Amino acid sequence: MSRLRPIAVAAAAALVAVCFVVFGFTLEALVNSAGCLVLVAITVTDFERRIIPNRIVVPALVVALLAQTARDPSVEWVLAALGAGGFFFLMALAYPAGLGMGDVKLAAFLGAWLGVDVVPALFLGSLLALVPAIVILARHGKAGRKMGLPFGPFLAAGAVIALFAGEGLLDAWLG
Repeated sequence: MSRLRPIAVAAAAALVAVCFVVFGFTLEALVNSAGCLVLVAITVTDFERRIIPNRIVVPALVVALLAQTARDPSVEWVLAALGAGGFFFLMALAYPAGLGMGDVKLAAFLGAWLGVDVVPALFLGSLLALVPAIVILARHGKAGRKMGLPFGPFLAAGAVIALFAGEGLLDAWLG
């Protein structure tokens, strides 16, 4: 068993509890709890195996689209999924060594789950990933550019922050 498993279990329990505290005992809390559990599973897998498994992210994307549309009928969920996934797909085409298709599918899932709050989620996740990237470059110089860094956990962290503070962040950003 990995050393990450107990941490993942504790993080999952805490995130589910916070979802129900923040959103009450509602369908929204249930959907957000499920989204957080998906992120925990993806984070552990990406740290351990450097992969975001299709068997997790693809069904999660479909369930998020269906659940969010049932909960709050709107094209927001589909447009956010297409926008986030499409943006990351273009980035993966531009720099295939730096971004994998798992990250593209994860971005689409985040859009389906968070809607418009996917914007601060992806921005924050990218900013969070810069910290270890800068440390690696400072420590290893040019050789650091060839070192891999799992991006999924940083996107997951950005998504959790956006889940609980996304609207406030967007309001502050847009003035």
